[in-house]
Amino acid sequence: MRMATPGDTTWTAPGATDPELACPVTPVVDIVFSRWTTPILWALHTYGRQRFVELERRITRITPKVLTERLRRLERDGLVIRTYHPEVPPRVEYEISDLGRSLAPLFAHLTEWAADNLPKVEEARQAYDAKPA
Repeated sequence: MRMATPGDTTWTAPGATDPELACPVTPVVDIVFSRWTTPILWALHTYGRQRFVELERRITRITPKVLTERLRRLERDGLVIRTYHPEVPPRVEYEISDLGRSLAPLFAHLTEWAADNLPKVEEARQAYDAKPA
């Protein structure tokens, strides 16, 4: 894969013809932008180390089963650190890893893009929806 230079807006992966395989950001999107990943990473980045119930309270619409699955996947991907404390009762805490923290600039750029462009997206949607079928 060719490395991008500052200001370069091309995405290339030599020799790949399948767009899904050729796009170099597909694996990143699969890891980072699945349904509950961003709220979990945001909560851990913003509030620091937390227990499961604290995350559950902050992300109110996630089920305990899905939160457990997502935390395990994030731990497997190296984005979250799980610390088990062998106490009575046992205590488990989660925190964002350095690798997870390294995503902050990406999220900052996406936040900036959203502020600049979501109103345009909404305008485009309204114009599209107003067209006769």
